[in-house]
Amino acid sequence: MKAYEQITPEMIQEDMRYLQLLSRNFPTIADASKEIINLEAILNLPKGTEHFLADLHGEYEAFQHVLRNASGAIKRKVNEIFGNTLRENEKKELCTLIYYPEQKLTLVKEVEKDIDDWYVTTLNQLVMVCRNVSSKYTRSKVQKALPKSFSYIIQELLHESTMDPNKQAYINVIISTIISTRRADDFIVALCNLIQRLTIDTLHVLGDIFDRGPAPHKIMDILCNYHKLDIQWGNHDILWMGAASGNTCCMANVLRLAMRYGNMAVLEDGYGINLLPLATFAMETYANDPCTLFGPKVEHGDGTFNEKTLRMMAQMHKAISIIQFKLEAEIIQRRPDFGMDDRMLLHRIDFDRNVLILDGQEYELRDSFLPTVDPKDPYRLTPEEQEIMEKLHHSFVSSEKLKQHMRCLFRYGCMYTITNSNLLFHASVPLNEDGSLKEVMIAGKPYKGKQLLEKVGHLTRTAFFTEEENEDKKFARDYVWYLWCGKDSPVFDKNKMATFERYFLKEKELHKETKGYYYALRNDEKICDMILDEFGVVGPYRHIINGHVPVKTIKGENPIKNSKMMLIDGGFSKAYHSQTGIAGYTLVYHSRGFQLIQHEPFTSMQKAIEEGQDIKSSTQIVEMSTQRMMVKDTDRGRELSARVSDLRKLLMAYRIGLIKEKSI
Repeated sequence: MKAYEQITPEMIQEDMRYLQLLSRNFPTIADASKEIINLEAILNLPKGTEHFLADLHGEYEAFQHVLRNASGAIKRKVNEIFGNTLRENEKKELCTLIYYPEQKLTLVKEVEKDIDDWYVTTLNQLVMVCRNVSSKYTRSKVQKALPKSFSYIIQELLHESTMDPNKQAYINVIISTIISTRRADDFIVALCNLIQRLTIDTLHVLGDIFDRGPAPHKIMDILCNYHKLDIQWGNHDILWMGAASGNTCCMANVLRLAMRYGNMAVLEDGYGINLLPLATFAMETYANDPCTLFGPKVEHGDGTFNEKTLRMMAQMHKAISIIQFKLEAEIIQRRPDFGMDDRMLLHRIDFDRNVLILDGQEYELRDSFLPTVDPKDPYRLTPEEQEIMEKLHHSFVSSEKLKQHMRCLFRYGCMYTITNSNLLFHASVPLNEDGSLKEVMIAGKPYKGKQLLEKVGHLTRTAFFTEEENEDKKFARDYVWYLWCGKDSPVFDKNKMATFERYFLKEKELHKETKGYYYALRNDEKICDMILDEFGVVGPYRHIINGHVPVKTIKGENPIKNSKMMLIDGGFSKAYHSQTGIAGYTLVYHSRGFQLIQHEPFTSMQKAIEEGQDIKSSTQIVEMSTQRMMVKDTDRGRELSARVSDLRKLLMAYRIGLIKEKSI
């Protein structure tokens, strides 16, 4: 009542135009009052659970399992609810059913002798779990998440107490009727999907969905239909966005990485990219070349590829790598302000002696068979290479599936996000050695900090969405490639991407990519505070959350750098497991605080379904509060509180006659 009394007629007069518009949605005192009561109730519910993931790198099975089990939260709920009333194997079976309802039902019906009895028991158990996970939400929010075909029935089961003897028979009849009408399977699937959805309120993906792993397109299918999501672009995502925008350098890099990790299916089956011209050219050009240095990084002996296919991928890998070096030189020469002359290395090769001359030193090439490189004009594409890139360009820009996924990245994504006092971005905010924000020149103008990330985001959108082929679009398209590998790129921020050196030179010191100052300085809490101030992040408990650089847990590295900095790239990609010793992190932010979940490698979806093998995870408490965080303490809560204030003004306007109630 106090807030209501503070509203004056003068305040209402100032907002009269807006209040008139608001009155269209709430035409009476009763309507406005009802909404105020509803919003005030929501403000005093516990905040929803947020999940933070980073660097998924195409690991579809592990990613979807983490989503399905909510980083172990569903298993914890089942243990809390059933405690010692169910045996461990029964709780495991119930969890597996919740994670994979369709597949698990098939297996159960093959072995269960009294399926109706199993249905009764299981439906009651699922209702109990569903009731628990839905308890922190309003009925309205739960209702919106319900499948239409079962909406009324689920609401009845969730909100009627089995402790009431008058209701027990009613609930029993509902369940028995579901079974007798042969709707039990569909109802179980609906309940399990609802439990999964309600356990995770918001998903934050801190970049690098693409490359290395076998199925980024399947991850994107999930994300594009996820109920509440934001994405912070990583360098690998921007590489694909550049390819979809028509940048041939980005296309060549996408192809090279696909060959390197044996992921042709992503391109051919996932996005309909025609690889036949490249394959034909590569097999003819390198017919007598073993291409030893370009063998794909796959698990040999697993039966996925035969020797002939592995050899073809190695040939394609080498062919597209050479094309990539040539295409990149075109941009480097066209954009001298990018400052990447040191990445042009083909003209430094002495083909007579098979050495690379770099900074006065000579380095022997590990592979000197480069039949498509003309020593007199090393960066010129051969007619065959030119034709290949024209066909690939057409495939990339014509792929409807690729366009759909890129539009999803643009719709839900950006360079950074601020949510509930947390600043999320994939990699870096470029810094000087003294810890000050580094000025980065873009088209002759300096940008730093927040302004830099916003400018980069604008250029990325310009490259994709601008239809007219003007100079702005051309520059933006070139700059997207720079973001992938440029030294001042906030999603890369290293002195170089040593692709050529790693392939062709044995000297390890030349393979080293020196990280920008941000990566070391972010360990300093004062630096984190400076960056948080730069982005306008406020609150007593504020954090920066990053991915990009795998945390080498196996060597004792801690992902919690200080009270303000959390690094959650734990290596979802199998390619990183040997470096990190684990298989990814999930950061969970619920009403009690932050927990970091450390995951061990996921075996397979098949074993999870058939044997109940869950991802083994361990939990580290990062930051916990003695008082639960409510919706009113969140960004969403502040929005709702402002709406309550506006509605109270409208209520006053009705009561003093400045706005008349509408007839119904």
